Amino acid sequence: MLPFDVLAVTDPLAWVVVALFGGGALAERRYPDLSRYVVGGTWALFAVFWLLLAPHFFFVSNSIIEALLALVGVPACLYAGYLLASGRDSLFVLSRAVAVMGLVYLPAETLPFIRQLLVEHVASQTALLMDALGYDPNLGPIAERRPAYAGFEAAFFFETPDPNHAGIVYNIVMACTALGSMAIFIGCIAAVKAPLRRKFRALAVAIPIIYVLNIIRTTFIGLAFGHQWFDGWYGPYLLSLFGETDPYLVSHIVAEGIISQTLSVVALVGIAWFVIRELPELLVIIDDIAYMVTGEDRDTAAELGLLPDADDATAAAGADDD
Repeated sequence: MLPFDVLAVTDPLAWVVVALFGGGALAERRYPDLSRYVVGGTWALFAVFWLLLAPHFFFVSNSIIEALLALVGVPACLYAGYLLASGRDSLFVLSRAVAVMGLVYLPAETLPFIRQLLVEHVASQTALLMDALGYDPNLGPIAERRPAYAGFEAAFFFETPDPNHAGIVYNIVMACTALGSMAIFIGCIAAVKAPLRRKFRALAVAIPIIYVLNIIRTTFIGLAFGHQWFDGWYGPYLLSLFGETDPYLVSHIVAEGIISQTLSVVALVGIAWFVIRELPELLVIIDDIAYMVTGEDRDTAAELGLLPDADDATAAAGADDD
């Protein structure tokens, strides 16, 4: 357990980061020098955000992958800020993308009525899929000990063979809605300069696929946890690694923190490949990331032969000038 509520700090910090990213990016043309320093400094704040979230992902969410990604994000954000402040203006695209991501995700994360709507919708769809697979889900309200979700009709209850055990409870929370993944794609697609028809086409494929795969994911985790599919000899080692003591949590850790997180990364890479083929302009973000890792400038779109049509490029440039 953590000594304080990390989300009480990271939620308002996220709003500050989004506001500064958005404001700085909007002022890029009129005040380019000032914008570089404002947005560059905001990347340093973003590094603090990920540093605070890393232990939350590991000890609260029991997700090794998310914790590792958060830790990697700390030096990455600091370096991005340095490069932008030093004149690498292509990083304004990634900065705009982060701002849009925040505008999509943060209202649901910080406003209870939006959070309840999304969480209960995912829970009801998960229950429908469980029922279609021949299971009998017992869906009820989340307990008061989860104050951010207390009373939401989003908890699945499973009995255990042990009469002394209170039973297994699988709560659907914001992390189960896939809104974060959707926000990433929406933000990146919105940030690049490209014709709207290609942007809408990319969104029309990416978002529904993420939605469907996420319902499959929450159903798998709920059934694996509730029916203890992954209870095994490795249980004590996993519990020790994650600082847990309840043996019934082993299946949850394996199903969510290992299997689902790994498969989610694979699925998102596949979706990203489709989106990039539709919007090769997004490869400027890949080029910036590659530069941060290798120190070499690349033109990945040209290397892959994914350059947009000349008419599309002209239309995008004209729309940008309006």
